Amino acid sequence: MNPLQAAFCRTYQTVFRLALPVLPYRDPKVLTTVNEAAQMLADQGYKHPFIVTDKTIHKLGLINELKGALSARGLAYSVYDETVPNPTISNVEEARALYLEVGADCIIAFGGGSAMDCAKVMGARIARPNKPVKKMRGILRVMHKIPLLVAVPTTAGTGSETTLAAVITDDETHYKYPINDFFLIPSYAVLDYRVTTGLPRFITATTGMDALVHATEAYIGRSTTAETRTAAEQAVSLIRRYLTRAYDNGEDAEARTKMLMASNKAGLAFSKSYVGYVHGVAHSLGGQYGIAHGLANAVICPYVLEMYGESCQKRLGKLARHAGIAAAGTSDAESCHLFIEWFKWLNAYMGIPSYFDEIRDEDIPAMAKKAAVESNPLYPVPKLMNTTELQEIYHRVQHRPGENDTWRVNVTDEQEQVWR
Repeated sequence: MNPLQAAFCRTYQTVFRLALPVLPYRDPKVLTTVNEAAQMLADQGYKHPFIVTDKTIHKLGLINELKGALSARGLAYSVYDETVPNPTISNVEEARALYLEVGADCIIAFGGGSAMDCAKVMGARIARPNKPVKKMRGILRVMHKIPLLVAVPTTAGTGSETTLAAVITDDETHYKYPINDFFLIPSYAVLDYRVTTGLPRFITATTGMDALVHATEAYIGRSTTAETRTAAEQAVSLIRRYLTRAYDNGEDAEARTKMLMASNKAGLAFSKSYVGYVHGVAHSLGGQYGIAHGLANAVICPYVLEMYGESCQKRLGKLARHAGIAAAGTSDAESCHLFIEWFKWLNAYMGIPSYFDEIRDEDIPAMAKKAAVESNPLYPVPKLMNTTELQEIYHRVQHRPGENDTWRVNVTDEQEQVWR
């Protein structure tokens, strides 16, 4: 990146970092069961909650307890279950039309990040009926209070129940972009481990790695605070102890509960300290090929951390030691290396591939341009990259014939035993 571009990016990021103490961030109030959420809505006088979810969750019956809790308190409800893995503008507009048609008065997002993103932007469109989704892209483009939003995460990874961000895909252009506004932060987050116990192992894996990426990118960026560093450290420590347990045994109540806590902490960290190029690239892959966001983040992150090199060693090394990934007294360089190897080891343990088959050479320049537009100057990354430099990330995660798609992890048996 040329010096003028770099100076602009760093100045922009510095202004945001200095403004953090006065910006209107808020943490959602945490509830622990869907019954508690239903009672809260009844107590506050709401009459018709609108549930945003997807067909899989609906068919599995995961929202049945919520439905029963609402009905038991005399609340009518409606369900929109057409949300797709990378929610689109069409999803938002369909949900909004149904919300208005049935006369709903509050929103319950029930699912992973996709359901929450759809619900947030649907709320924004209800609040701003004359402003199309495309004009909400970026920062503080909503600026109106949305209907009460209750977020019930069924995955422990996205952290969307805590954040001001939503990511939407344009159906026509396949452009996937973030919308960030304080009014999108849910009022309540329901951390009920029971709705996560039926999660398939691979989704447990990729959403857990998504939380790890959130905490990592927030921690190594240049806009951290004592609060966000602490939240990220707590998240990574919990992930180290409980992700493989939740993966190995989906009915492990403690592991599921702790992973919800980890996701929540990671969400609090990146909501204020932002993410980095891993997300910019992942969003472009999701928009172009429909690759699930958690999977994209899990595959991309080790390559990006390696490309950051010395620029992230001090902070990543500290995070590795704090979480027990590296021993106390280990140098920053070695601790950083161990963190990246641990990340690869987790991917390998849970069957996450090291490359993507979908990536085509001819698509890379356009995707890199989209990633650059999203990331620069917003994301306070350790090392700035321009569009040409970002193309290298796509080439690194591109699967080429004859290459093994499993991770190569260079650690000792003793180190692996520590990680287990």
